[in-house]
Amino acid sequence: MSKEYRGKRVVLWPVNIDSSASRGEGRKIPLRDAVRKPRVEEIVEAARRLGLNPVVEEARYPRKWWEQTKRIIVDKAGSKLETLRRIAAEVKRLREEKKLRHSD
Repeated sequence: MSKEYRGKRVVLWPVNIDSSASRGEGRKIPLRDAVRKPRVEEIVEAARRLGLNPVVEEARYPRKWWEQTKRIIVDKAGSKLETLRRIAAEVKRLREEKKLRHSD
């Protein structure tokens, strides 16, 4: 991430909000706030809904450097943890809406 964004944007890896990941594996938020196996597409949609201007980049998560994955860079909304919590909550809402649409 370039210096011009420092303090204004946040790098988010899907594992940061994944309830199936441990803190040691990279989860940053409490289990009660986390989402099971979040997909990049869900995170991007949640960030869009929150007006956080998401940008997806191909990258390797440092703790699993051998796996090619993606990271999402978003505008910062409060602290990094608060931004992660808000995105996780929005992913949960997206999943609920999807479930309701499919149950009709």
